[in-house]
Amino acid sequence: MKANHGGKLRLVLSGYYGFRNSGDEAVLLSILTALEKEAKAAGVEVEPIVLSGDPAWTEKQYGVRAVPRMKLGEVRKALKTSDGLISGGGSLLQDATGLGSIPYYLGVMEIARMCGKPTFVYAQGIGPVNRPMFRPFIARAFRKAAYVSVRDDESAGLLAEFGVARDRIEVVPDPVMGLPLPEGAASRAGNGASAAAGGGEGADKPVVGVSVRFWRSDRADLDRAAGALQALAERRSVRLRFLPFHRGSDEDASLYVMERLGRFAEEAEIAPAHEAPQDMLREADRCSLLVGMRLHSLIYAANREVPLLGLSYDPKIDQFLARLGMKAIGTTESLDAGRFAEAAARMLDDPQGWRQKAHGAIWRLREQAAKPAQRIVQTLLQVDSAKELEVTR
Repeated sequence: MKANHGGKLRLVLSGYYGFRNSGDEAVLLSILTALEKEAKAAGVEVEPIVLSGDPAWTEKQYGVRAVPRMKLGEVRKALKTSDGLISGGGSLLQDATGLGSIPYYLGVMEIARMCGKPTFVYAQGIGPVNRPMFRPFIARAFRKAAYVSVRDDESAGLLAEFGVARDRIEVVPDPVMGLPLPEGAASRAGNGASAAAGGGEGADKPVVGVSVRFWRSDRADLDRAAGALQALAERRSVRLRFLPFHRGSDEDASLYVMERLGRFAEEAEIAPAHEAPQDMLREADRCSLLVGMRLHSLIYAANREVPLLGLSYDPKIDQFLARLGMKAIGTTESLDAGRFAEAAARMLDDPQGWRQKAHGAIWRLREQAAKPAQRIVQTLLQVDSAKELEVTR
């Protein structure tokens, strides 16, 4: 049995790619890595084509072919020459950030179907979908998909409400749970060594990674985060290392909090806004504790079994923490500085205790993260085998 295109499976990947958002780029790299591994195990190769906001950057970053995501003629051409479309992962089908996302991603899926290509939904987070007009279109697209996976039970429940049969939906972890460190990369500092380049003053202090983003217009959530970090610094001698997951906006949010740390501002630093996802994964790996608003900051920490505390601005944060048996330490509406400092100090004092509690859940998430790639490769090879059988009859 052979795959198409000279023994290769040609797959178009649709997501929020090419915008240098560390979380979404990590999703892309994780999917590419998982597909390559599963295809190799099946004796074939995968030839990805990524729909990107910056095709030249995506091609340079990952060594794959990319086409402009908004040039629908080129999108259609790529799909016509493919074996199928992967939509995801990430929070693509939601209308909290505007009206354009849902029509765009469903439109790409519709173009694939018009080209006679199967569609695969890869570990998406669904919602919020506040406008009822979108719901039947989402249901139709997912009912027609060859495979559907979502990253939490809440997304599965929402799709079921829209009219997608629950037994067609597989719940899997975010793909980034399966992302490895770069080959040859040293693992966790573990002893609390500073992640600051060159070490120097403060090099013996435990590093607390901090991922913040703008959410509330009055910035009260970030003011409370600054107060909580101050309370921790009063209890423990730490180095606060801010990790910007989105170039520009997260850097500005980090600086906003740093400026409000008072006398502890000198104990804070900001990491580069790394373009390579594994470089940011390495940053998380070097922390003794990670405090995160960004979902993927928490996923990175869990991936590397770094103790973590989540600040929730969206249900997806709570849903991920629940899979670890945890709850958010605070939200964008409420954060008790004393409770935060106590929880953080406890994790810094006994990181191994946290790892022992979380290890089983993390191991299962890592193992299950490969399921969508396995299902997609198996499905395409079965379709190919059926076509070959039909030809020989």
